[in-house]
Amino acid sequence: MMEDLHKLMLISVFFCVLMSWALNFYRNNLWVRCQTHRKKLRKQGIKGPSPSLLYGNVPEMQRIQSMVAKSPSSNGEIVGHDYTSTLFPYFERWRKEYGPVYTYSAGNRQHLYVNHPDLVREMSQSMTLDLGKPSYITKALAPMLGNGILRSNRSAWAQQRKIIAPQFFMDKVKDVGNEQPMVGLMKEAAQPLLAKWEASIEAQGGSIADVRVDEDLRASSGDMISRACFGSSYCKGKEIFLKLRTLQKVISNQNFLFRVPTIRFLNNKVQKEVKSLEKEIETLIWEAVQEREQECSKRCSSEKDLMQWILDGAINDQDLSKESSKQLIVDNCKNIYFAGHESTAVAASWCLMLLALHPEWQHHIRAEVDQLCKPNGDTDLVLDADSLLKMKAVTMVIQEALRLYPPAAFISREALEEFQMGSIVVPKGVCIWTLIPTLHRDPEIWGADANEFKPERFANGVSNATKVPQAYVPFGLGARLCLGKNFAMVQLKLLLCLIVSKFSFSLSPNYRHSPAYRMIVEPGHGVHILIKRT
Repeated sequence: MMEDLHKLMLISVFFCVLMSWALNFYRNNLWVRCQTHRKKLRKQGIKGPSPSLLYGNVPEMQRIQSMVAKSPSSNGEIVGHDYTSTLFPYFERWRKEYGPVYTYSAGNRQHLYVNHPDLVREMSQSMTLDLGKPSYITKALAPMLGNGILRSNRSAWAQQRKIIAPQFFMDKVKDVGNEQPMVGLMKEAAQPLLAKWEASIEAQGGSIADVRVDEDLRASSGDMISRACFGSSYCKGKEIFLKLRTLQKVISNQNFLFRVPTIRFLNNKVQKEVKSLEKEIETLIWEAVQEREQECSKRCSSEKDLMQWILDGAINDQDLSKESSKQLIVDNCKNIYFAGHESTAVAASWCLMLLALHPEWQHHIRAEVDQLCKPNGDTDLVLDADSLLKMKAVTMVIQEALRLYPPAAFISREALEEFQMGSIVVPKGVCIWTLIPTLHRDPEIWGADANEFKPERFANGVSNATKVPQAYVPFGLGARLCLGKNFAMVQLKLLLCLIVSKFSFSLSPNYRHSPAYRMIVEPGHGVHILIKRT
């Protein structure tokens, strides 16, 4: 008994010494570096909230967030489209106090908040490889995205961009010369969704149905990605999507954006779950890649899909070993699955929510579809890439939805070396954050109606929709512009045209408006609408 007690005391002493050493290291090294960064920024006139010794401004952020959580809610009613004061209240409070550029810290990391459009443009359009994605964020997202193009930096990012970017050019998305054009594959993938909603109407009395559309849109978007990019049906990709979705929720629950570093073994259960999901996802993707290779070798066709182009690019790159090629393929498949599937489905969900609130824009889209896609008054839609490019009303709706509800909440960068941005010298190691929805709702940029849904503001394109075009960044800007922008826009247009041509809809009483941040900004309780046949 005494021997066990003695061992327990020794372990306790050892743990205390270890924690004391860790605390000392933190104070004397990481905190000093953070303090140095803050002083350099303040000498340039950049102010911000005063940090605590160990945790920076995280306790204040948590306190502000807690106060918002306790404040009276709207019970899910839509009282406005500005959700930044609910999801990111600390940023809004500090912006009002210190202006569009200020500094704050999260633990041992110094941050620079930048919401000035000229500085955002300069940062985003910079071609230097010394400005990359924040290392602590990419480390947290590694199980989800690997070292793919969404989180890699410097030469690794440049190499992947060279391989992947050409596959998303508009001519590849249009795929005019192929027997099965990409738009045709997308249209085919959308049919189960339309049939399911038809069946829901019949099952609920034949007149009108209450449906939750966000999960159905995820399934449809996943099927589109699988068929158009990877040559397989949604059934083969479904397990990958479901596991990615589970992993997304687990990572989001860890508050990965502003979490104070902790000792990993204290969260061992979560770490094991993350590792297990990561391994399962990578195994499934590699099986899909090998299956696709076998299909292609049997078919001997000159036509190629996105996966084949990535395979060819990785295998033929002399700078990559066999193992590196495999990892590049798997990592970027994870990136495409997540960005192309999740982000597009969420954007489509917000579009339907806004169209349900504004039926007059359903009429505009329906009239345009009838005019452009029903030759000689036919009942069947003739939808192809060229007709989608001519769609003006649906384009305006999507652009306005992406302004009010951009799936990506932030543009985030880290100065991998000292970086000049306008008149500001950003020290090496400082992370730069831009809150996209705040930029998209600035009345000085967009006018007094910045918080209102008005697609007509985009009638003459983005350049004429705002005083400062570079303030519209749903897909990012410059070298880091989302590679899948063209694919996503075609996918969104196709989905909305098909849905609006077959159904009219309004918001269901079951809809609760609660935007939530889970790596992207999504409807917290889904999107419920009442649908009926047109």
